[in-house]
Amino acid sequence: MSVLNLDDEICNYRSSLEAFALKFTGDVEDANDLVQDTILKAIRYMHLYRKETNLAGWLCIIMKNTFINNYRYNVRRRAVVISTDNLLMYQTQKNSAANVGEDKFILKDIHTALANLEPEYSTPFLRYFEGYKYHEIAVEMDIPMGTVKTRIHIARQLLKSQLKMYKSRALNF
Repeated sequence: MSVLNLDDEICNYRSSLEAFALKFTGDVEDANDLVQDTILKAIRYMHLYRKETNLAGWLCIIMKNTFINNYRYNVRRRAVVISTDNLLMYQTQKNSAANVGEDKFILKDIHTALANLEPEYSTPFLRYFEGYKYHEIAVEMDIPMGTVKTRIHIARQLLKSQLKMYKSRALNF
C-alpha cells in the first residue's frame, strides 16, 4: 500500500474514529480533538504500520494510547496546580507578610534554568513532564530509550544544581 493510499484509508475511518472517541471523552469537542490527534499521529508514524495488520485496529490503539497519555498529562497538571495552590495557601497562612514578588523571581529562575539546558536535555525532560512516555520520546527524537532516560536524569540533576539555593526554603515549609 502506498503512502497516498494509506493516507486516504486513514481518512476513510474518520467517522468510525469519531464514534470511538466520543465513547472515551463523552464530549463532542474533545472527541474531535482526539480524532485529529489520532489521525496526525497515524500519518506521522505511517512508516511503522505493517500491511498485514488491521488498519482500524491500529488506529484505535493509537487513539486509546493518545487518550491515556492526555489523561495522565491532565492528572499530573492538575496535581501540580493543586499542590502549588496548597503550598501557596500554606505559605500565606504561615507568613502573611511573605513577599509575592519573591515568588515571581523564583518562577523566573526556574524558567531561566530550563532555558539554560541544552536542547538535547531540555526536550526529553519537557516531553516527559508533559506526560509522554519514554518510548514515545525516543521515537519522536529518533534516539534509544536508554538515552532518553539518561538525558532526563541529567536534566534533573542540572536543574537541581542550578536551583539548589531554594532547597533549604522548600524544607522549611
